[in-house]
Amino acid sequence: MQNQVYFLSQNLALLLIIAVSLLFAIIGISYSRKHQGLVNYLTAGRNVGTLSLTTSFVASALGAWILFGPASAATWGGIGSVIGYSLGTAFPMIALIFLGKKIRRVFPKGNTLTEFIYHKFGKNLFKLILILTIFYMFIFLCAEVTAVSMLVNYISGTPLWLTATLVIVTTLIYTLYGGLKASILTDNLQFFIVIILLFVCVYYLFSLNSDYLSYEIIQINSQHLLSYKYIPNYTAGLTFFIAVAATNLFHQGNWQRVFAAKNNAVLKKSLCLSFIIIIPIVFFMGISGIIAVSLDDKVNPDLAFFSILLKDKTEFLSVMIIIMAVSLTVSTIDTLVNAISSIIVVDGKKIYQNPIKNNFLKLSKILIIILSIISLIIASKGFSILYLFLLADLLCCAAVFTVFYGFYKKNFKEKNAMLSISLGLFLGLLLFPSPDFSKSILVGTLLPFDLFPQIVSSSLLFWSFLLATVVPAIIIMNYDSFKR
Repeated sequence: MQNQVYFLSQNLALLLIIAVSLLFAIIGISYSRKHQGLVNYLTAGRNVGTLSLTTSFVASALGAWILFGPASAATWGGIGSVIGYSLGTAFPMIALIFLGKKIRRVFPKGNTLTEFIYHKFGKNLFKLILILTIFYMFIFLCAEVTAVSMLVNYISGTPLWLTATLVIVTTLIYTLYGGLKASILTDNLQFFIVIILLFVCVYYLFSLNSDYLSYEIIQINSQHLLSYKYIPNYTAGLTFFIAVAATNLFHQGNWQRVFAAKNNAVLKKSLCLSFIIIIPIVFFMGISGIIAVSLDDKVNPDLAFFSILLKDKTEFLSVMIIIMAVSLTVSTIDTLVNAISSIIVVDGKKIYQNPIKNNFLKLSKILIIILSIISLIIASKGFSILYLFLLADLLCCAAVFTVFYGFYKKNFKEKNAMLSISLGLFLGLLLFPSPDFSKSILVGTLLPFDLFPQIVSSSLLFWSFLLATVVPAIIIMNYDSFKR
């Protein structure tokens, strides 16, 4: 394994992690001292301009996962998964133009999506979406910390727990102190660091492989990944689009930035620009997976991007990747930490009612530290949390249509919403694959494989997400039609 992991010395890797993390912490704390108060902590004073909001949306959306996920998916899901991943990541920016303007008009002093759901639908649906949102964001937090820890370990052999601790602690220091105001400021810096280093990586990826990389090579070695006859191009593409788009619509970090925009014109322009910026970045990362598997069919899918960029063990590029990965991770972690904290601060009193006035800001910080310790433990073990991530995605898919369709309905009954979400989730879980993706509760357990066509048994994840998303939509739409 040594010849595989030691592109850099541990000391240099640790120095880079500490330097980059501390830079953001110092900037965040210094800036936040002048902008204290709950309004700044939750919504950055509701006065964020176009440039800051755009860079913050992009930096928050693009975590360390972009270095692994799109390329890995492309090695088996083909060009369809690349398109699905790209559009799924960017689509919420377009949806938020309409949903954001709606919620800002109806709820101008709002802070969270769950707060709006409580007033719009009722307490039961509020609790369901609250649990769903926090669970998803916690899994996202674990994924980010695990991803950067495993990357640094791959490059330098640095212990997973050490990278995880450094990144989490420094991010918590400035985020719990400065809130959204500090998060948006550091996002601005992280955005430009990531964009510059991505351009450097793109240049070197093609220049280092220019002698034997061509479209003809990809066609010869990976023709099926580009073929319209390759079924996973469609099933994987739709799966990633549905899953990623649905979950990001429940991301409280996005909703905080919706409420933080100076006005609706700034919000619309920022979201449009974010959409345009995100698509080519995620698309390129996905294409790198197709390139990697075309050059080496035995490549580790999770390391597809790094296998072609670091094939000559270039120290300079290893340094660039660590700086970029830490910047990506910190930008996402501070968003997640502040998002979870804001939900506890704003919505905690709806769950825990007490005549004695409670300090929910302090409580939120305590709970965030506990969740961060748990994520640190998970990251230090190197567990794969893809399965939990997919489960969180399924929960979001079951709720996405019902919740956001209800934004535009005056008489929308909570019991109908709960019924549609529950049925969609139930049917989705019946086809949701087991941890080894070989079977599901319905296919291969309750009923034999022979009863199902191959297109179902070989694409369980796709059908699971499709049912979870479409069934609630059919129920709600039919109920409306019947009522009329």
